[in-house]
Amino acid sequence: MTRAEKCYRKSRREFLAAVVAGAAVAALGPGRRGHASPSTKGPTMVTKKIPASGEELPVIGLGTYDTFDVASADEKAPLIEVMRAFIGAGGRVVDSSPMYGRSEGVVGEVLAALGKPKMFLATKVWTTGKRAGEEQMQKSMKLMGADKMDLMQIHNLQDWRTHIQTLRDWKAAGTIRYLGITHYQGGAFSEMEQIIRKEKIDFVQLPYSLGSLEAEKRLLPAAAEHGVAVLVMRPFEKGGLFQRVKDKPLPDWAAELGIASWAQYFLKFIVSHPAVTCAIPATSKTKHLLDNVAAGAAPMPDEAQRKRMASLF
Repeated sequence: MTRAEKCYRKSRREFLAAVVAGAAVAALGPGRRGHASPSTKGPTMVTKKIPASGEELPVIGLGTYDTFDVASADEKAPLIEVMRAFIGAGGRVVDSSPMYGRSEGVVGEVLAALGKPKMFLATKVWTTGKRAGEEQMQKSMKLMGADKMDLMQIHNLQDWRTHIQTLRDWKAAGTIRYLGITHYQGGAFSEMEQIIRKEKIDFVQLPYSLGSLEAEKRLLPAAAEHGVAVLVMRPFEKGGLFQRVKDKPLPDWAAELGIASWAQYFLKFIVSHPAVTCAIPATSKTKHLLDNVAAGAAPMPDEAQRKRMASLF
């Protein structure tokens, strides 16, 4: 075993021990209403600034597609543990949508069970028409327990010309803090790029991974050029990336980057891109959550190392 590998294994053990300890402390109970207790904080994740404000966000967030669309108390209980672990690891960004079934309401219930810790909550408007959009967004805020929504996004660009004016008005009124757009298909990238270049938005949410690099061509550069923060959905290609590396060992040099799993390999590649602000993998399992957030710790790959990572795919 090389010296670098020995040092890595020691630091990796210390990191995970701190994450688990932070999650355990979080499980003892919340702090003051509306604020996470300082003692719930685990090891520090790398943060990146939102260009529009300079506010910093941890680079690993939590998505809720499928995973939070549950109904029974037995199904919700593991999600409370996932959120405790997320908060204990320093996580803040939670993303949802009315498209995701019960997810918004479950997020609200889970956070209420934890004493409404201070998070960065994001959701979307997914309907047509000004009035319908306003009603849907008001419902979403109520479901998630947000008096002021941190980020409201136009889901899949649906009726975006109508909703973007509403979001501007709501931002000016202080109802939301940031506005953005999303789409899951590469075929929408051209339109998304034009919106970034012509409209004043704060965030764009898009698919980007080692299995889908199309955003690197124009969309990520446009976001960087115009000061737009980037949230990355589908970092594992719905599990497809794990199938591609099934039964394959990590390369030896991954230890130099503090990588101990393929999930961390995939996530570190994404969040180390200069234009990317935060990746939002979804999970309903605490062990997967802890694995994901570990990818948010330094060191991060530089450009040469990122090219080496991509070369395997």
